[in-house]
Amino acid sequence: MKLRHGAFSYLPELTDDEIAAQVRYALLNDWPLSIEYTDDPHPRNIYWEMWGLPLFDLDEPDGVMAEINACRATFPRHYIRVLAYDARLGRQTTALHFLVQRPAEEPGFLLTRSEGHDRQQTYAVHSYATATAVGRNGSERR
Repeated sequence: MKLRHGAFSYLPELTDDEIAAQVRYALLNDWPLSIEYTDDPHPRNIYWEMWGLPLFDLDEPDGVMAEINACRATFPRHYIRVLAYDARLGRQTTALHFLVQRPAEEPGFLLTRSEGHDRQQTYAVHSYATATAVGRNGSERR
């Protein structure tokens, strides 16, 4: 089962042309873009590593696509996403985000259940990515 993250997550993988079309849509709406990557896509891991600086003042998706391809080349076994921010409300609001790369082998998650006082059930999600040795996924764990 594949990780479902961001817009378009239930569709087939986006092609580079489809990614460029979404980037163009964000640029036409004056949404600055950023590129982020991680090897631990835990649902509560919302702070991924940022690739470079946010991409402001762009008119065409070519510059964003070049940065996406550079990030892909550097981190071929990571998840990579594009985020578009809408600052119209006076704060940084994510208007759109979607995956542009996922690793060929997704590590998955382990669901553990514990029984507490009075038979109360609690659940926890653990990422298998955090159980791998440092450097196995192509980066140092921080």
